Amino acid sequence: MWTGPGGESFHPQSIAVLPPIVGAYEGARESAFEVVARGLKESGRFQRVVGPEEVNSVVHASKETNDAVTGFLTKLETVGTPDRETAAKLGQALQAEALLVVKVNAWEYARLEGDKLAKVAFGLRLIDAGKGTIIWKARHEKTESYMMFKPNLKDLGSDLSAYMVKYMP
Repeated sequence: MWTGPGGESFHPQSIAVLPPIVGAYEGARESAFEVVARGLKESGRFQRVVGPEEVNSVVHASKETNDAVTGFLTKLETVGTPDRETAAKLGQALQAEALLVVKVNAWEYARLEGDKLAKVAFGLRLIDAGKGTIIWKARHEKTESYMMFKPNLKDLGSDLSAYMVKYMP
């Protein structure tokens, strides 16, 4: 976990969850999107949480907004810093003071030394939409072993997002 300058005083009333960066875990896109938005809503820390349905409708309604989201996430992943202008545009389009970028680092069933595991891992970055700066970032995972019945990855994701949201500024 890392909190940047101004993180202690940044308390947005509205937050938008951007479409997750999924890499090899394409099948996790919608579930991760949903569980993180639900974790934010259930935390009660924000007056307004812009979740998957609203974000998707705004993003898909305009080619310009769709391109802005794609370019924003691409630059963030390649350069490591968000684009200030694009962050402001997305904040206005989504009517949110903060943007949450979700990266799915794991969403899988695996074997490790004979143990069967269910594993979900997220990287979260909280961005001040007005300033275009990363305020907070964290990465965490939840792993559960099982014998016969596979744990539901969406349930693990819900637990993980609720846990991570508690540590946001």
